[in-house]
Amino acid sequence: MAEEHFVEPAPASPAGNAGEASERASDSDRDRVVSVLRDHCAVGRLTLDEFSERTGAALVARTRGDLDAVLADLPTSLWPLAQVPRRRARRWIVAVMGESESKGRWRLGEHTSVVAVMGECHLDLSQAEIDGPDIVITALGIMGSIEIVTPEGIDVDLTGMSIMGRRSLQVHDTPVLRGSPRILIRAFPIMGEVKVTTRTASSGQQRPALR
Repeated sequence: MAEEHFVEPAPASPAGNAGEASERASDSDRDRVVSVLRDHCAVGRLTLDEFSERTGAALVARTRGDLDAVLADLPTSLWPLAQVPRRRARRWIVAVMGESESKGRWRLGEHTSVVAVMGECHLDLSQAEIDGPDIVITALGIMGSIEIVTPEGIDVDLTGMSIMGRRSLQVHDTPVLRGSPRILIRAFPIMGEVKVTTRTASSGQQRPALR
């Protein structure tokens, strides 16, 4: 039986009580909201971009009313997350002497394999749903190229080995958001390339600066 997880709601201000809404938010209030956002992201209610944007807003929130606004359109009751309807996860992405592109609202499996054989694979994770707090992507490029675009502020780790190929991590040098899911990319380019870049949520533009 699948383990059930629950979202713990952040303390909400009573309706019409402007006094509590204007109270200063504490660090523990902000941390609680970030934890809730992380749980919603892990079950597909928020994409990585949305998690990044809302977490940034929560971390600079001055009042409890500001924090309430971050969670305004999300469930506040203790719903079993296992019952949330999900898209079918993509666990294999393959391009053989061709191209494969994954973008928009799509779902990553907890472990996704990407293979490009004399072809190109492009994965944009900005609007992707994820299956948990830790996601593993194994990227194998054989005389092909794989590009993975991640939102700013998401924890990304690139490991692996290159054989007459190239691995590159070209993400902008910004702090990782507190509570960020972790994207572990295991890259194995063989006479090919695996490249990881960052796209900012606000502009939609990729940042070339290296970290």
